[in-house]
Amino acid sequence: MICFKRLCTSWVVNPLCLRPDLACLPQQNILHAVRCIINPHTQCYSTKGDEQAHGRVAKEKVFTARKRPAFPNSVFDAGTARRTAEHMKKRNGVDTEELSDNTPSRGRGSVKVSLPDHPLSASEWAKFKESSSKPDRFEMQMMEGLLAANADVNIAKSLLAYVVQDKGTLSYELLLRYLTLCVTGGHHSEVFETYDIMRTCFKTLDTGASSLFIKGLSQTERWREALEVLEGMKKALLPSPRNYSDAITGAVLHGDTETSWMLYDELLELGLVPNQDTWKCLFQSGITQHGQEDKLFSVLSYMRDNQIYPEEPLIQTIKAWFESLPDQKWSGKFSYVVPSGESKNCKASLESIQLTEEEYGELKVKVMKKVIEGSDVFKKTTPEELKSFKSFVKQRPPFDIVIDGLNVANTTPKATHSETLLAVVSELQQQGLNILVLGRKHMLQPSWNWDRQNMVKIKQKAHCFFTENISEDDPFLLYAALHSGVHCNFLSRDLMRDHKACLPDSATRRLFFKWQRGHQLVISHYVPGKRVQFQRISAYDTIVQTSGGSWHIPYDVNRADRATYEVPQKWLCLTPGH
Repeated sequence: MICFKRLCTSWVVNPLCLRPDLACLPQQNILHAVRCIINPHTQCYSTKGDEQAHGRVAKEKVFTARKRPAFPNSVFDAGTARRTAEHMKKRNGVDTEELSDNTPSRGRGSVKVSLPDHPLSASEWAKFKESSSKPDRFEMQMMEGLLAANADVNIAKSLLAYVVQDKGTLSYELLLRYLTLCVTGGHHSEVFETYDIMRTCFKTLDTGASSLFIKGLSQTERWREALEVLEGMKKALLPSPRNYSDAITGAVLHGDTETSWMLYDELLELGLVPNQDTWKCLFQSGITQHGQEDKLFSVLSYMRDNQIYPEEPLIQTIKAWFESLPDQKWSGKFSYVVPSGESKNCKASLESIQLTEEEYGELKVKVMKKVIEGSDVFKKTTPEELKSFKSFVKQRPPFDIVIDGLNVANTTPKATHSETLLAVVSELQQQGLNILVLGRKHMLQPSWNWDRQNMVKIKQKAHCFFTENISEDDPFLLYAALHSGVHCNFLSRDLMRDHKACLPDSATRRLFFKWQRGHQLVISHYVPGKRVQFQRISAYDTIVQTSGGSWHIPYDVNRADRATYEVPQKWLCLTPGH
């Protein structure tokens, strides 16, 4: 046997030399090849009552949207964006299943290569390489193929032996793939061997190797050494949530709950967001080791404060944890919430989607400052136009609904723009609502899409404000809606994602999203000659919540189905025993 430590110095001092004795080493000793070089160097128009006195107060009206079960409840419901995209593809003659089946994968390692089913000698590998269409990438293709196939680690070892004999060195990229194979395959002794050698040869490890060692060591009795690697990483860069998750998992697997929570607190202090595996591991620990209730309830509070939704594996573990608590006979049921905001399972009422006065005041100030009066606002309008609009709004009673005229007018190709807009305004006016229609001046120029008589009728039924054609109307819509008060809704298909992104912090963005979900109307169905139908506005907030001793936790059935601006529709209802 050749001593790894004795070889270490010579490989590092003179890394380019090809040791002649390597060719005759048995494959089980190939890991001393780690001592080879590692190269980590690769003017405004307004209508309806300009003469109205400032301060006139209108009665607040409540908008009522008729339900049409065949359409989604809300544009914010999980899966709506995906279903809409699939519907549009089918309407355009694209078979989504055929598309997904026939689209070639272009990811790394997607090219299929023939792999040996047993370790090869150096001469056999050399012969194998001769038949390769890309000999310059042969070793990487082989190792990536072995990794993708989760192949026998001894085949990978024989490949490394061949590369060392053929080239006298191992590329860092190749070695990292080998280490990945060892870690993902649970080959602990190979991970130990590689780690011991690299720790001896190098003062520090790069991010890729460090992350692999944290993961690999955490699964073994040498898990505390993963914490040493994590500490080393922190000297150079900020570890990832995944690094902390692996370290926490190691502590939990070996019964050290104190260390697991210390790492979790450190993760939060660094401003990192824990991943679902971290929480799942901690809740699993709470099932077998009681006394962590306060800390685990704080995890649920964190999810609430940050509007994070558990995925199905985690929600199953949370349910099991609740039901395992001694002296508390919790019962968990997977259910849903009816449109009125009542839990179908326990009949409890969920929190209202409406903002408190304090929340509304805070949101109004920040939206006005960042979106309406922000540094780039005059890229979207002019100072004169914005001043004129503010005066226009203040001279009228609070609006019940603000309509994005151009956006709504484009709802259907089966009617002209003005016909569609008139139908929508007429539907809302029948409910006695005080309406503001925002549009652009080109809408006043008679054309096939913009019939003069339709526009006259719209101006008779609603207040109208027409901006310059180059102006962006969203800031005007948000100003009018927020200025009118908490009762005011707005109608648009625009999901305002750019404006939400302009807000200064995540708490304000979540507040904006809550206000948006409780106030944005979207047309669900319109056929010319028939009544306009709207998607329902949510009555309740989709957020982790507790009241009256029960807990309600919204969760993702399939995270891939939900867009970032959508919320889950499935709930875990947890009630205590009596």
